Amino acid sequence: MNAFSLFFLICLFSAFGLEWWLARRQIQHVTAHQHQVPEAFADRIDVFEHQKAATYTITKTEFAQKVRIAELAILLLWVFGGGLEYLDTAWRSLQWSSLWTGVAVLVSFSLLGSLLDLPLSYYKTFKIEAKFGFNRSTPKLFFTDLFKSFLLSMVVSIPLLALVLWLMESMGSLWWLWVWAVWMSFSLLMMWAYPAFIAPLFNKFNPLEEGSLKQRIEALLKRNGFASQGIFVMDGSKRSGHGNAYFTGLGNNKRIVFFDTLLEGLNESEIEAVLAHEVGHFKCKHVQKRLFWIASLSLLGLGILGWLMQQAWFYQGLGVTHASTYMALLLFMIISPAFSFFLHPLMTYSSRKQEFEADAFAAKQADAHMLIHALVKLYKENASTLTPDPLYSKFYDSHPPAAVRIAHLSSQAAH
Repeated sequence: MNAFSLFFLICLFSAFGLEWWLARRQIQHVTAHQHQVPEAFADRIDVFEHQKAATYTITKTEFAQKVRIAELAILLLWVFGGGLEYLDTAWRSLQWSSLWTGVAVLVSFSLLGSLLDLPLSYYKTFKIEAKFGFNRSTPKLFFTDLFKSFLLSMVVSIPLLALVLWLMESMGSLWWLWVWAVWMSFSLLMMWAYPAFIAPLFNKFNPLEEGSLKQRIEALLKRNGFASQGIFVMDGSKRSGHGNAYFTGLGNNKRIVFFDTLLEGLNESEIEAVLAHEVGHFKCKHVQKRLFWIASLSLLGLGILGWLMQQAWFYQGLGVTHASTYMALLLFMIISPAFSFFLHPLMTYSSRKQEFEADAFAAKQADAHMLIHALVKLYKENASTLTPDPLYSKFYDSHPPAAVRIAHLSSQAAH
């Protein structure tokens, strides 16, 4: 171990300690407020539903704590327990080229991580989600999805990793600019391709039936200049009882998608208001802003990696004796969350600000009261807690707490 090892461990355990403390605050706060429905929701959500949401939130938070302990232990074994060194040595013993050795190390590391995560994912789906009535998947569907995801990741990731490692080895000291350009191009390509080519591998997307709802939605889109490839209903109920709506894609390949569970629970005015919120993200250019920040942070991260991979202490401090481009990339991927964790409040602040902007837009394009009604129904149907710990929410939640969001919408409706 060296000074960098100590620095990494301090950041790692500081992040873990902060996570643990925030989780305990969340559990204590939700528990303390589970017996009384907040006044703003008292006429629409009963005590039983409120307590169910509290229990669901507490259960998920406690499970997440256990998962974090497991993840921390596995990370320490990989880095300081010799796991990475053993994996690297095993693949280098085959005497392949450095490029394909690197691809093999990165892919096998990812696959081992997925295998270790499998029992946790299965438990969450078939124990926690099932206990609260949300899981509608089956073991067969669960493993079919897993197999499809595996094949897709292999088809996509192996050529991409090979290209990235080739650029790192062949493009000199400014390789990170080339890799950044490839990464951003790939990200944009995936955003464009996802709705038409990837999502249909897992779900069925049927065009929204003709009728008054479709007419209202098309009128909303037309007056806001939102061009899409269609309005679709997704069979989300095949896997979960949770409802949602979103638009996906890029450029002329955008799609409006409703979960069938959402259409079952909301009336036409409420659905229009929910979609108006989603269109608000489009009109306020939130997608472009998020892409800008992703691009900026990716460029910064790759620039830092370009410097770190030249430092012997970087490898030595993380338990690797054989310096290589692929191990530099893998080490950077492993340690980055320990440092980027502290940026989380800034990202959630930006996201919540955008949610407020989209709500304000929706209040002008549709009935704000209908959006309030829709949100309350979604809070109830998804068992979302109405009383999160304020500090926990500010740190983690991409959306404003229910009471704050409803109050903001009510003020918009009053204008």
